[in-house]
Amino acid sequence: METYSLLREFADSWMLLFLFCFFVAVILWVFRPGSKAEYQNTADIPFRYADKPAPTAATEKEAQS
Repeated sequence: METYSLLREFADSWMLLFLFCFFVAVILWVFRPGSKAEYQNTADIPFRYADKPAPTAATEKEAQS
C-alpha cells in the first residue's frame, strides 16, 4: 500500500472520528456550568475604563509614593 493511500484511509476514518470528538469536547467545555462568569469577565474587558483612561506606569509610581 502506498503512503498516500494509507494516510488517506487514516484521515477518512480515525482522524475524522478524533476531530469530531475534539469538537464535541470543546463545545461541552465552553457550555459547562460555572463558565458564564469567566466569559462575562472577558467580554467586559473593553468597557473596564469607560469612565477614565487606564492608569499608566508613571501614574502608578506617583500613586505609590
